[in-house]
Amino acid sequence: MALYIEGLSKGVANGGMAQFQEMMRQQLESSMHTELEKLLDTSRGAEREVSRKDFEGFKNIFHRFLQVKGPSIEWIKIQRPPEDSIQPYDKIAGRGLPDNVADCLNKLAVVKLNGGLGTSMGCKGPKSLISVRNENTFLDLTVQQIEHLNKTYSTDVPLVLMNSFNTDEDTNKILQKYTHHRVKIHTFNQSRYPRVNKESLLPVSTNLSMTGQSAEGWYPPGHGDLYASFYNSGLLDQLIAQGKEYIFVSNIDNLGATVDLHILHHMVSQPNGKRCEFIMEVTDKTRADVKGGTLIQYEGKLRLLEIAQVPKAHVDEFKSVSKFKIFNTNNLWISLTAIQRLQEQKAMDLEIIVNPKTLDGGQNVVQLETAVGAAIKCFNNALGINVPRSRFLPVKTTSDLLLVMSNLYSLDAGSLTMSPKREFPTTPHVKLGGSFTKVQEYLTRFESIPDMLELDHLTVSGDVTLGKNVSVKGTVIIIANHGDRIDIPAGSMLENKIVSGNLRIMDH
Repeated sequence: MALYIEGLSKGVANGGMAQFQEMMRQQLESSMHTELEKLLDTSRGAEREVSRKDFEGFKNIFHRFLQVKGPSIEWIKIQRPPEDSIQPYDKIAGRGLPDNVADCLNKLAVVKLNGGLGTSMGCKGPKSLISVRNENTFLDLTVQQIEHLNKTYSTDVPLVLMNSFNTDEDTNKILQKYTHHRVKIHTFNQSRYPRVNKESLLPVSTNLSMTGQSAEGWYPPGHGDLYASFYNSGLLDQLIAQGKEYIFVSNIDNLGATVDLHILHHMVSQPNGKRCEFIMEVTDKTRADVKGGTLIQYEGKLRLLEIAQVPKAHVDEFKSVSKFKIFNTNNLWISLTAIQRLQEQKAMDLEIIVNPKTLDGGQNVVQLETAVGAAIKCFNNALGINVPRSRFLPVKTTSDLLLVMSNLYSLDAGSLTMSPKREFPTTPHVKLGGSFTKVQEYLTRFESIPDMLELDHLTVSGDVTLGKNVSVKGTVIIIANHGDRIDIPAGSMLENKIVSGNLRIMDH
Protein backbone atom coordinates (compact mmCIF):
# COMPACT_ATOMS: atom_id res chain seq x y z
CA MET A 1 0.00 0.00 0.00
CA ALA A 2 2.89 2.37 0.87
CA LEU A 3 4.39 1.69 -2.57
CA TYR A 4 1.03 2.43 -4.20
CA ILE A 5 0.62 5.80 -2.39
CA GLU A 6 4.24 6.82 -2.97
CA GLY A 7 4.01 5.88 -6.65
CA LEU A 8 0.69 7.71 -7.06
CA SER A 9 1.90 10.95 -5.48
CA LYS A 10 5.14 10.87 -7.50
CA GLY A 11 3.28 10.01 -10.72
CA VAL A 12 0.67 12.74 -10.29
CA ALA A 13 3.27 15.30 -9.17
CA ASN A 14 5.23 14.72 -12.38
CA GLY A 15 2.04 14.69 -14.45
CA GLY A 16 3.01 11.18 -15.50
CA MET A 17 -0.26 9.24 -15.12
CA ALA A 18 0.65 7.01 -18.06
CA GLN A 19 3.98 6.26 -16.39
CA PHE A 20 2.21 5.46 -13.13
CA GLN A 21 -0.24 3.14 -14.88
CA GLU A 22 2.64 1.36 -16.58
CA MET A 23 4.34 0.90 -13.21
CA MET A 24 1.15 -0.59 -11.74
CA ARG A 25 0.81 -2.95 -14.72
CA GLN A 26 4.36 -4.17 -14.26
CA GLN A 27 3.75 -4.71 -10.55
CA LEU A 28 0.57 -6.72 -11.21
CA GLU A 29 2.36 -8.81 -13.82
CA SER A 30 5.27 -9.47 -11.47
CA SER A 31 2.88 -10.51 -8.65
CA MET A 32 1.04 -12.84 -11.05
CA HIS A 33 4.30 -14.52 -12.15
CA THR A 34 5.28 -15.05 -8.50
CA GLU A 35 1.89 -16.65 -7.70
CA LEU A 36 2.08 -18.93 -10.76
CA GLU A 37 5.51 -20.18 -9.65
CA LYS A 38 4.06 -20.93 -6.20
CA LEU A 39 1.25 -22.92 -7.85
CA LEU A 40 3.78 -24.92 -9.91
CA ASP A 41 5.68 -25.75 -6.71
CA THR A 42 2.59 -27.58 -5.38
CA SER A 43 3.04 -30.36 -7.96
CA ARG A 44 5.72 -32.61 -9.45
CA GLY A 45 6.42 -34.58 -12.61
CA ALA A 46 4.19 -34.60 -15.70
CA GLU A 47 1.39 -32.47 -14.21
CA ARG A 48 3.88 -29.73 -13.35
CA GLU A 49 5.29 -29.69 -16.90
CA VAL A 50 1.84 -29.57 -18.52
CA SER A 51 0.84 -26.73 -16.18
CA ARG A 52 4.07 -24.85 -16.92
CA LYS A 53 3.21 -24.92 -20.65
CA ASP A 54 -0.35 -23.81 -19.90
CA PHE A 55 0.92 -20.95 -17.73
CA GLU A 56 3.11 -19.64 -20.58
CA GLY A 57 -0.08 -19.15 -22.59
CA PHE A 58 -1.84 -17.63 -19.59
CA LYS A 59 1.02 -15.15 -18.95
CA ASN A 60 0.70 -14.01 -22.55
CA ILE A 61 -3.07 -13.43 -22.34
CA PHE A 62 -2.75 -11.77 -18.89
CA HIS A 63 -0.05 -9.42 -20.22
CA ARG A 64 -2.27 -8.43 -23.14
CA PHE A 65 -5.27 -8.03 -20.80
CA LEU A 66 -3.30 -5.51 -18.71
CA GLN A 67 -2.27 -3.60 -21.86
CA VAL A 68 -5.82 -3.15 -23.16
CA LYS A 69 -6.81 0.52 -23.32
CA GLY A 70 -10.48 0.82 -24.23
CA PRO A 71 -12.36 -1.06 -26.99
CA SER A 72 -10.35 -3.24 -29.38
CA ILE A 73 -12.11 -1.65 -32.36
CA GLU A 74 -12.96 1.91 -33.36
CA TRP A 75 -16.55 1.90 -34.62
CA ILE A 76 -15.87 4.55 -37.24
CA LYS A 77 -13.28 2.30 -38.93
CA ILE A 78 -15.72 -0.57 -39.50
CA GLN A 79 -16.50 -1.25 -43.16
CA ARG A 80 -18.71 -3.73 -44.97
CA PRO A 81 -16.68 -6.69 -46.24
CA PRO A 82 -15.84 -6.48 -49.98
CA GLU A 83 -18.32 -8.33 -52.22
CA ASP A 84 -15.94 -11.17 -53.11
CA SER A 85 -14.83 -11.78 -49.50
CA ILE A 86 -18.14 -13.50 -48.61
CA GLN A 87 -19.16 -15.94 -51.31
CA PRO A 88 -22.66 -17.43 -51.65
CA TYR A 89 -22.64 -21.19 -51.09
CA ASP A 90 -24.52 -21.78 -54.37
CA LYS A 91 -21.60 -20.26 -56.30
CA ILE A 92 -19.12 -22.59 -54.53
CA ALA A 93 -21.35 -25.65 -55.06
CA GLY A 94 -21.98 -24.63 -58.69
CA ARG A 95 -18.41 -25.57 -59.58
CA GLY A 96 -19.32 -29.20 -59.00
CA LEU A 97 -17.03 -31.83 -57.52
CA PRO A 98 -13.74 -33.13 -58.92
CA ASP A 99 -13.25 -36.72 -60.06
CA ASN A 100 -10.79 -37.19 -57.19
CA VAL A 101 -13.00 -36.48 -54.17
CA ALA A 102 -10.95 -39.03 -52.24
CA ASP A 103 -7.76 -37.00 -52.82
CA CYS A 104 -9.44 -33.95 -51.24
CA LEU A 105 -10.75 -35.95 -48.28
CA ASN A 106 -7.37 -37.53 -47.58
CA LYS A 107 -6.00 -34.03 -46.93
CA LEU A 108 -8.62 -33.41 -44.23
CA ALA A 109 -9.00 -34.01 -40.49
CA VAL A 110 -12.22 -33.19 -38.61
CA VAL A 111 -11.83 -31.35 -35.30
CA LYS A 112 -14.74 -31.18 -32.86
CA LEU A 113 -14.74 -28.77 -29.92
CA ASN A 114 -15.55 -31.14 -27.06
CA GLY A 115 -14.72 -29.14 -23.95
CA GLY A 116 -18.25 -28.42 -22.70
CA LEU A 117 -20.31 -30.09 -19.99
CA GLY A 118 -24.04 -30.81 -20.21
CA THR A 119 -24.83 -28.80 -17.06
CA SER A 120 -27.13 -26.30 -18.84
CA MET A 121 -29.37 -29.27 -19.72
CA GLY A 122 -29.14 -30.81 -16.24
CA CYS A 123 -26.64 -33.53 -17.24
CA LYS A 124 -23.35 -34.51 -15.64
CA GLY A 125 -20.27 -35.19 -17.75
CA PRO A 126 -19.44 -34.20 -21.34
CA LYS A 127 -22.26 -32.68 -23.36
CA SER A 128 -21.20 -34.83 -26.33
CA LEU A 129 -22.43 -37.94 -24.47
CA ILE A 130 -26.08 -36.76 -24.25
CA SER A 131 -28.48 -38.85 -26.39
CA VAL A 132 -30.02 -36.70 -29.09
CA ARG A 133 -31.62 -39.05 -31.61
CA ASN A 134 -32.54 -42.77 -31.54
CA GLU A 135 -30.28 -43.30 -28.49
CA ASN A 136 -27.35 -41.80 -30.46
CA THR A 137 -25.19 -39.20 -28.72
CA PHE A 138 -23.54 -36.18 -30.39
CA LEU A 139 -20.31 -38.21 -30.47
CA ASP A 140 -22.03 -41.29 -31.97
CA LEU A 141 -23.48 -39.18 -34.80
CA THR A 142 -20.09 -37.55 -35.48
CA VAL A 143 -18.34 -40.94 -35.69
CA GLN A 144 -21.10 -42.29 -37.98
CA GLN A 145 -20.77 -39.30 -40.34
CA ILE A 146 -16.99 -39.66 -40.74
CA GLU A 147 -17.13 -43.45 -40.98
CA HIS A 148 -19.70 -43.11 -43.79
CA LEU A 149 -17.32 -40.77 -45.68
CA ASN A 150 -14.37 -43.12 -45.19
CA LYS A 151 -16.35 -46.14 -46.40
CA THR A 152 -17.96 -44.33 -49.34
CA TYR A 153 -14.73 -42.87 -50.73
CA SER A 154 -12.18 -45.38 -49.31
CA THR A 155 -10.48 -42.57 -47.42
CA ASP A 156 -8.86 -42.04 -44.04
CA VAL A 157 -10.38 -38.89 -42.51
CA PRO A 158 -9.49 -38.87 -38.79
CA LEU A 159 -11.58 -37.36 -35.99
CA VAL A 160 -9.80 -35.09 -33.51
CA LEU A 161 -11.50 -34.13 -30.23
CA MET A 162 -10.36 -31.06 -28.33
CA ASN A 163 -11.29 -32.01 -24.77
CA SER A 164 -11.04 -29.93 -21.61
CA PHE A 165 -9.97 -31.14 -18.17
CA ASN A 166 -13.73 -31.39 -17.50
CA THR A 167 -14.44 -33.83 -20.34
CA ASP A 168 -11.18 -35.68 -21.03
CA GLU A 169 -11.50 -38.66 -18.67
CA ASP A 170 -15.15 -39.50 -19.44
CA THR A 171 -14.62 -39.04 -23.19
CA ASN A 172 -11.59 -41.32 -23.30
CA LYS A 173 -13.51 -44.05 -21.45
CA ILE A 174 -16.27 -43.98 -24.06
CA LEU A 175 -13.89 -43.96 -27.06
CA GLN A 176 -13.20 -47.66 -26.57
CA LYS A 177 -16.60 -48.46 -28.08
CA TYR A 178 -15.48 -47.06 -31.46
CA THR A 179 -12.42 -49.35 -31.75
CA HIS A 180 -13.93 -51.30 -34.66
CA HIS A 181 -15.30 -48.26 -36.51
CA ARG A 182 -13.50 -47.04 -39.61
CA VAL A 183 -12.37 -43.79 -37.98
CA LYS A 184 -9.08 -43.01 -36.29
CA ILE A 185 -9.80 -40.88 -33.23
CA HIS A 186 -7.23 -38.57 -31.63
CA THR A 187 -7.66 -36.34 -28.60
CA PHE A 188 -5.78 -33.43 -27.11
CA ASN A 189 -6.57 -31.19 -24.17
CA GLN A 190 -7.31 -27.50 -23.95
CA SER A 191 -5.15 -25.53 -21.55
CA ARG A 192 -6.08 -25.14 -17.90
CA TYR A 193 -5.93 -21.51 -16.78
CA PRO A 194 -6.33 -20.03 -13.28
CA ARG A 195 -9.41 -17.98 -12.46
CA VAL A 196 -8.40 -14.54 -11.26
CA ASN A 197 -9.82 -12.64 -8.28
CA LYS A 198 -11.64 -9.61 -9.69
CA GLU A 199 -10.20 -7.25 -7.05
CA SER A 200 -6.60 -8.41 -6.59
CA LEU A 201 -6.13 -9.81 -10.14
CA LEU A 202 -4.32 -12.82 -8.63
CA PRO A 203 -5.18 -16.54 -8.91
CA VAL A 204 -7.86 -17.78 -6.50
CA SER A 205 -6.32 -21.27 -6.25
CA THR A 206 -3.48 -22.06 -3.88
CA ASN A 207 -2.48 -25.36 -5.52
CA LEU A 208 -2.76 -27.29 -8.80
CA SER A 209 -5.26 -29.79 -7.40
CA MET A 210 -8.53 -30.33 -9.26
CA THR A 211 -10.36 -31.66 -6.19
CA GLY A 212 -12.30 -29.96 -3.40
CA GLN A 213 -12.42 -26.17 -3.23
CA SER A 214 -9.40 -25.82 -5.51
CA ALA A 215 -11.36 -27.22 -8.48
CA GLU A 216 -13.32 -23.96 -8.74
CA GLY A 217 -10.10 -22.07 -9.35
CA TRP A 218 -9.56 -23.40 -12.88
CA TYR A 219 -11.22 -23.04 -16.29
CA PRO A 220 -10.66 -23.99 -19.95
CA PRO A 221 -9.96 -20.67 -21.76
CA GLY A 222 -12.45 -20.79 -24.63
CA HIS A 223 -12.09 -22.44 -28.03
CA GLY A 224 -9.57 -19.83 -29.24
CA ASP A 225 -7.09 -21.93 -27.27
CA LEU A 226 -7.34 -24.55 -30.04
CA TYR A 227 -4.34 -23.20 -31.95
CA ALA A 228 -1.83 -23.22 -29.09
CA SER A 229 -3.05 -26.48 -27.51
CA PHE A 230 -3.15 -28.32 -30.85
CA TYR A 231 0.37 -27.12 -31.62
CA ASN A 232 1.74 -27.87 -28.11
CA SER A 233 0.22 -31.37 -28.10
CA GLY A 234 2.40 -32.46 -31.05
CA LEU A 235 -0.73 -33.66 -32.89
CA LEU A 236 -0.59 -30.79 -35.40
CA ASP A 237 2.90 -31.85 -36.56
CA GLN A 238 1.82 -35.50 -36.57
CA LEU A 239 -1.14 -34.83 -38.90
CA ILE A 240 1.00 -32.72 -41.26
CA ALA A 241 3.53 -35.60 -41.40
CA GLN A 242 0.64 -37.90 -42.41
CA GLY A 243 -0.19 -35.65 -45.38
CA LYS A 244 -3.12 -33.78 -43.82
CA GLU A 245 -3.39 -30.17 -45.00
CA TYR A 246 -6.68 -28.86 -43.60
CA ILE A 247 -8.97 -29.19 -40.61
CA PHE A 248 -12.71 -28.67 -40.45
CA VAL A 249 -13.50 -27.29 -36.99
CA SER A 250 -16.98 -27.08 -35.42
CA ASN A 251 -18.84 -27.32 -32.13
CA ILE A 252 -19.77 -30.93 -31.36
CA ASP A 253 -23.32 -29.82 -30.47
CA ASN A 254 -23.91 -28.34 -33.95
CA LEU A 255 -25.66 -31.21 -35.72
CA GLY A 256 -25.61 -29.33 -39.04
CA ALA A 257 -21.79 -29.19 -39.12
CA THR A 258 -21.02 -32.12 -41.42
CA VAL A 259 -18.11 -32.32 -43.88
CA ASP A 260 -19.15 -30.39 -47.00
CA LEU A 261 -17.34 -31.65 -50.10
CA HIS A 262 -17.97 -28.46 -52.10
CA ILE A 263 -16.34 -26.20 -49.50
CA LEU A 264 -13.44 -28.64 -49.11
CA HIS A 265 -12.93 -28.74 -52.90
CA HIS A 266 -12.99 -24.92 -53.06
CA MET A 267 -10.30 -24.71 -50.39
CA VAL A 268 -8.06 -27.41 -51.85
CA SER A 269 -8.28 -26.16 -55.45
CA GLN A 270 -7.20 -22.52 -54.98
CA PRO A 271 -4.08 -21.53 -56.97
CA ASN A 272 -0.90 -21.42 -54.86
CA GLY A 273 -0.51 -17.64 -54.91
CA LYS A 274 -4.11 -17.16 -53.72
CA ARG A 275 -4.29 -20.21 -51.44
CA CYS A 276 -7.09 -19.60 -48.96
CA GLU A 277 -5.89 -20.44 -45.42
CA PHE A 278 -9.15 -19.88 -43.53
CA ILE A 279 -12.84 -20.20 -44.42
CA MET A 280 -15.60 -19.20 -42.02
CA GLU A 281 -19.11 -20.46 -42.70
CA VAL A 282 -21.64 -17.71 -42.05
CA THR A 283 -25.39 -17.76 -42.50
CA ASP A 284 -28.19 -15.19 -42.66
CA LYS A 285 -29.24 -13.65 -39.36
CA THR A 286 -32.75 -14.04 -38.03
CA ARG A 287 -34.12 -12.29 -34.94
CA ALA A 288 -32.91 -15.26 -32.88
CA ASP A 289 -29.29 -14.63 -33.93
CA VAL A 290 -28.88 -10.90 -33.29
CA LYS A 291 -26.13 -11.45 -30.73
CA GLY A 292 -24.04 -13.68 -33.03
CA GLY A 293 -20.60 -12.50 -34.18
CA THR A 294 -20.42 -11.07 -37.70
CA LEU A 295 -17.76 -10.44 -40.35
CA ILE A 296 -16.52 -6.91 -41.05
CA GLN A 297 -13.68 -5.32 -43.01
CA TYR A 298 -11.31 -3.57 -40.59
CA GLU A 299 -7.97 -2.01 -41.46
CA GLY A 300 -7.88 -3.93 -44.74
CA LYS A 301 -8.57 -7.35 -43.21
CA LEU A 302 -11.62 -9.56 -42.80
CA ARG A 303 -12.37 -9.66 -39.08
CA LEU A 304 -14.87 -11.25 -36.68
CA LEU A 305 -16.81 -8.70 -34.64
CA GLU A 306 -18.39 -10.06 -31.44
CA ILE A 307 -21.05 -8.25 -29.42
CA ALA A 308 -18.63 -7.99 -26.46
CA GLN A 309 -16.37 -5.74 -28.58
CA VAL A 310 -19.16 -3.34 -29.53
CA PRO A 311 -19.33 0.03 -27.71
CA LYS A 312 -22.63 0.31 -25.78
CA ALA A 313 -23.82 3.18 -27.95
CA HIS A 314 -23.71 0.92 -31.02
CA VAL A 315 -25.16 -2.34 -29.65
CA ASP A 316 -28.58 -1.77 -31.26
CA GLU A 317 -26.87 -1.05 -34.58
CA PHE A 318 -24.87 -4.29 -34.23
CA LYS A 319 -28.09 -6.24 -33.63
CA SER A 320 -29.69 -4.77 -36.74
CA VAL A 321 -30.52 -7.52 -39.22
CA SER A 322 -30.47 -4.96 -42.05
CA LYS A 323 -26.93 -3.67 -41.42
CA PHE A 324 -25.20 -6.86 -40.25
CA LYS A 325 -26.97 -9.54 -42.25
CA ILE A 326 -24.85 -12.61 -41.42
CA PHE A 327 -23.38 -14.32 -38.37
CA ASN A 328 -20.60 -16.81 -37.66
CA THR A 329 -21.71 -20.46 -37.37
CA ASN A 330 -18.30 -21.45 -35.90
CA ASN A 331 -17.85 -23.96 -38.74
CA LEU A 332 -14.28 -23.22 -39.85
CA TRP A 333 -11.90 -24.65 -42.46
CA ILE A 334 -8.24 -23.94 -41.67
CA SER A 335 -4.84 -24.70 -43.18
CA LEU A 336 -2.64 -26.78 -40.86
CA THR A 337 0.66 -25.36 -42.13
CA ALA A 338 -0.73 -21.84 -41.61
CA ILE A 339 -1.53 -22.64 -37.96
CA GLN A 340 1.98 -24.07 -37.59
CA ARG A 341 3.53 -20.92 -39.11
CA LEU A 342 1.51 -18.50 -36.98
CA GLN A 343 2.24 -20.43 -33.77
CA GLU A 344 5.97 -20.54 -34.52
CA GLN A 345 5.97 -16.80 -35.27
CA LYS A 346 3.83 -16.11 -32.16
CA ALA A 347 1.60 -14.12 -34.53
CA MET A 348 -1.82 -15.39 -33.36
CA ASP A 349 -3.32 -12.20 -31.96
CA LEU A 350 -6.84 -12.94 -30.69
CA GLU A 351 -9.09 -10.44 -28.93
CA ILE A 352 -9.49 -11.19 -25.23
CA ILE A 353 -12.98 -11.92 -23.90
CA VAL A 354 -13.26 -11.00 -20.20
CA ASN A 355 -15.85 -13.36 -18.73
CA PRO A 356 -16.96 -12.44 -15.17
CA LYS A 357 -18.10 -15.31 -12.91
CA THR A 358 -19.23 -15.70 -9.31
CA LEU A 359 -17.95 -18.79 -7.48
CA ASP A 360 -20.18 -20.86 -5.18
CA GLY A 361 -18.82 -19.02 -2.13
CA GLY A 362 -19.78 -15.66 -3.65
CA GLN A 363 -16.28 -14.65 -4.74
CA ASN A 364 -16.16 -12.57 -7.94
CA VAL A 365 -13.61 -13.77 -10.49
CA VAL A 366 -12.73 -13.18 -14.13
CA GLN A 367 -11.85 -15.67 -16.85
CA LEU A 368 -9.73 -14.51 -19.78
CA GLU A 369 -10.87 -16.32 -22.93
CA THR A 370 -10.48 -16.19 -26.71
CA ALA A 371 -12.66 -17.35 -29.63
CA VAL A 372 -11.41 -19.62 -32.41
CA GLY A 373 -13.04 -17.55 -35.19
CA ALA A 374 -11.26 -14.35 -34.08
CA ALA A 375 -8.09 -15.70 -35.74
CA ILE A 376 -9.55 -15.05 -39.21
CA LYS A 377 -7.63 -11.75 -39.41
CA CYS A 378 -4.29 -13.58 -38.96
CA PHE A 379 -4.62 -15.86 -42.02
CA ASN A 380 -3.94 -15.12 -45.69
CA ASN A 381 -6.78 -14.84 -48.23
CA ALA A 382 -9.44 -15.58 -45.59
CA LEU A 383 -12.96 -16.05 -46.91
CA GLY A 384 -16.53 -16.19 -45.65
CA ILE A 385 -19.03 -18.55 -47.30
CA ASN A 386 -22.72 -17.82 -46.78
CA VAL A 387 -24.11 -21.33 -46.22
CA PRO A 388 -27.70 -22.59 -45.93
CA ARG A 389 -29.22 -22.37 -42.45
CA SER A 390 -29.29 -26.19 -42.33
CA ARG A 391 -25.53 -26.13 -41.57
CA PHE A 392 -26.29 -24.42 -38.27
CA LEU A 393 -28.31 -26.75 -36.04
CA PRO A 394 -26.98 -26.26 -32.50
CA VAL A 395 -28.49 -28.08 -29.54
CA LYS A 396 -28.05 -25.76 -26.56
CA THR A 397 -31.34 -26.39 -24.75
CA THR A 398 -34.11 -29.00 -24.49
CA SER A 399 -36.14 -26.78 -26.86
CA ASP A 400 -33.46 -27.43 -29.51
CA LEU A 401 -33.42 -31.11 -28.51
CA LEU A 402 -37.17 -31.41 -29.15
CA LEU A 403 -36.67 -30.18 -32.73
CA VAL A 404 -33.90 -32.67 -33.58
CA MET A 405 -35.74 -35.60 -31.96
CA SER A 406 -38.91 -34.88 -33.94
CA ASN A 407 -40.14 -35.96 -37.37
CA LEU A 408 -38.93 -32.61 -38.77
CA TYR A 409 -35.64 -34.38 -39.39
CA SER A 410 -34.63 -37.71 -40.82
CA LEU A 411 -31.38 -39.42 -39.84
CA ASP A 412 -29.07 -40.98 -42.41
CA ALA A 413 -25.48 -42.13 -41.71
CA GLY A 414 -25.24 -39.79 -38.70
CA SER A 415 -26.52 -36.71 -40.60
CA LEU A 416 -29.84 -34.98 -39.91
CA THR A 417 -31.73 -33.52 -42.86
CA MET A 418 -35.02 -31.63 -42.90
CA SER A 419 -37.90 -33.92 -43.86
CA PRO A 420 -39.07 -33.45 -47.49
CA LYS A 421 -42.63 -33.63 -46.09
CA ARG A 422 -42.21 -30.19 -44.45
CA GLU A 423 -43.51 -27.51 -46.79
CA PHE A 424 -41.35 -24.68 -45.36
CA PRO A 425 -37.56 -24.92 -45.10
CA THR A 426 -37.52 -22.78 -41.93
CA THR A 427 -37.24 -24.34 -38.48
CA PRO A 428 -40.19 -23.79 -36.09
CA HIS A 429 -39.67 -21.62 -33.03
CA VAL A 430 -39.91 -23.78 -29.87
CA LYS A 431 -39.86 -22.38 -26.34
CA LEU A 432 -40.12 -24.85 -23.44
CA GLY A 433 -40.49 -23.53 -19.87
CA GLY A 434 -38.48 -24.22 -16.71
CA SER A 435 -40.14 -27.61 -16.06
CA PHE A 436 -38.45 -28.91 -19.23
CA THR A 437 -34.92 -27.52 -18.69
CA LYS A 438 -33.31 -30.75 -17.50
CA VAL A 439 -33.13 -33.61 -19.99
CA GLN A 440 -34.39 -36.24 -17.52
CA GLU A 441 -37.49 -34.23 -16.62
CA TYR A 442 -38.05 -33.21 -20.24
CA LEU A 443 -38.13 -36.90 -21.28
CA THR A 444 -40.77 -37.78 -18.66
CA ARG A 445 -43.11 -35.06 -20.00
CA PHE A 446 -43.40 -36.53 -23.53
CA GLU A 447 -44.81 -40.04 -23.90
CA SER A 448 -43.67 -39.68 -27.49
CA ILE A 449 -42.27 -36.72 -29.45
CA PRO A 450 -45.17 -34.82 -31.10
CA ASP A 451 -45.70 -34.63 -34.86
CA MET A 452 -44.24 -31.19 -35.70
CA LEU A 453 -44.16 -31.24 -39.52
CA GLU A 454 -46.61 -28.34 -39.84
CA LEU A 455 -45.54 -26.41 -36.73
CA ASP A 456 -44.60 -22.70 -36.83
CA HIS A 457 -44.39 -21.86 -33.13
CA LEU A 458 -44.70 -23.85 -29.89
CA THR A 459 -44.62 -22.44 -26.36
CA VAL A 460 -45.08 -24.76 -23.37
CA SER A 461 -44.90 -23.43 -19.81
CA GLY A 462 -45.66 -24.89 -16.37
CA ASP A 463 -46.59 -28.44 -15.31
CA VAL A 464 -47.50 -29.91 -18.71
CA THR A 465 -47.31 -33.45 -20.09
CA LEU A 466 -48.07 -34.65 -23.62
CA GLY A 467 -49.44 -38.12 -24.38
CA LYS A 468 -48.55 -40.38 -27.28
CA ASN A 469 -49.09 -39.38 -30.91
CA VAL A 470 -49.91 -35.72 -30.24
CA SER A 471 -49.80 -33.47 -33.30
CA VAL A 472 -49.02 -29.72 -33.15
CA LYS A 473 -49.61 -27.41 -36.15
CA GLY A 474 -49.36 -23.67 -36.76
CA THR A 475 -49.00 -21.72 -33.49
CA VAL A 476 -49.65 -23.68 -30.30
CA ILE A 477 -49.34 -22.21 -26.80
CA ILE A 478 -49.83 -24.40 -23.70
CA ILE A 479 -49.61 -22.63 -20.34
CA ALA A 480 -50.36 -24.30 -17.00
CA ASN A 481 -50.85 -21.61 -14.39
CA HIS A 482 -49.16 -21.96 -11.00
CA GLY A 483 -50.60 -24.97 -9.16
CA ASP A 484 -52.36 -26.29 -12.25
CA ARG A 485 -51.38 -29.29 -14.32
CA ILE A 486 -52.22 -29.89 -17.95
CA ASP A 487 -52.14 -33.35 -19.53
CA ILE A 488 -52.58 -33.27 -23.29
CA PRO A 489 -54.38 -36.56 -24.09
CA ALA A 490 -52.88 -39.15 -26.44
CA GLY A 491 -53.81 -38.60 -30.08
CA SER A 492 -54.67 -34.89 -29.64
CA MET A 493 -54.32 -32.63 -32.66
CA LEU A 494 -53.62 -29.01 -31.68
CA GLU A 495 -53.71 -26.52 -34.55
CA ASN A 496 -53.45 -22.76 -33.85
CA LYS A 497 -54.58 -23.35 -30.27
CA ILE A 498 -54.02 -21.73 -26.88
CA VAL A 499 -54.41 -24.19 -24.00
CA SER A 500 -54.71 -22.41 -20.67
CA GLY A 501 -54.57 -23.50 -17.00
CA ASN A 502 -58.00 -25.08 -16.76
CA LEU A 503 -57.54 -27.05 -20.01
CA ARG A 504 -59.72 -24.62 -21.91
CA ILE A 505 -58.73 -25.02 -25.55
CA MET A 506 -59.25 -21.93 -27.71
CA ASP A 507 -58.69 -21.31 -31.36
CA HIS A 508 -55.87 -18.87 -31.89
